[in-house]
Amino acid sequence: MAAKLDINSKVRMNSGYEIPLLGYGVYQTPAAEAEDVTHHAIKSGYRHVDSATVYKNEQPSAAGMLKAGIPRDQLFYTSKVPPKSINYEDAKACVDESLKTTGLEYIDLYLLHAPYGGKEGRLGAWKALVEAAKDGKVRSIGVSNYGVQHLEELEAWQKQQPKDAAGILSVNQVELHPWLARPDIVTWCQQRNIVLEAYSPLVRNTRADDPLLTPLAKKHSKSPAQVLLRWGLQKGFVILPKSVTKSRIEENRHIYDFELDGEDLKSLETGVYEPCAWDPTVAPLSQ
Repeated sequence: MAAKLDINSKVRMNSGYEIPLLGYGVYQTPAAEAEDVTHHAIKSGYRHVDSATVYKNEQPSAAGMLKAGIPRDQLFYTSKVPPKSINYEDAKACVDESLKTTGLEYIDLYLLHAPYGGKEGRLGAWKALVEAAKDGKVRSIGVSNYGVQHLEELEAWQKQQPKDAAGILSVNQVELHPWLARPDIVTWCQQRNIVLEAYSPLVRNTRADDPLLTPLAKKHSKSPAQVLLRWGLQKGFVILPKSVTKSRIEENRHIYDFELDGEDLKSLETGVYEPCAWDPTVAPLSQ
């Protein structure tokens, strides 16, 4: 998979739709800046924008995406049900509000942002996404920050439903990088062809000078950030780098002219569990 990747590379989800492997994340991007930087990302070759209702920048990020003049069917837009809205009624309303806010006719991927709300809330919110997909409001659905216990709860429920009511789990978006490789979640999802999306793939720039990265950056004449993004690609993840600096937005796309070899990848097997963000994957099922 790794050898022939380019900026246009995609992977097919369980839903049948394709998702670009390189996405542009807009977490914590101020609404006043979101249109401009998202537009710049699309002009730079990105075709995938990852937003969420809690980011409060759905409208400007969607506007920036469309502003570049790329045909809509070549673009991919994601939003998410907020953690505090993980229940049937609120999730249903959330999808409608996102469509209204963005002005999009459909949203490519809609996720449950966190495994909160208790079992009834989680499954109710999932049912709302299933209905949204049936109605053509969203094309693919998935979850975010789901640990194996949450994934198994959903899978068990799906097996009890008629096929057309179970929904198709296409994505689990979690924090992923060499200091949080999550082999349990990754294995579970890959066994079921569920796409893993890696947020905070740059570890929020907290590892730029890490002694594991600096020799690899020197070896490949790349930045530590580019090494981290290449790691994610070669792991088979959809990567979601985030930056509001235009030069870095461009730098983050130049990751297709080198490849980490087996020794490089081995050196990045840290075996540690060190999140740089929140970690709902460990939340109990009762939460």
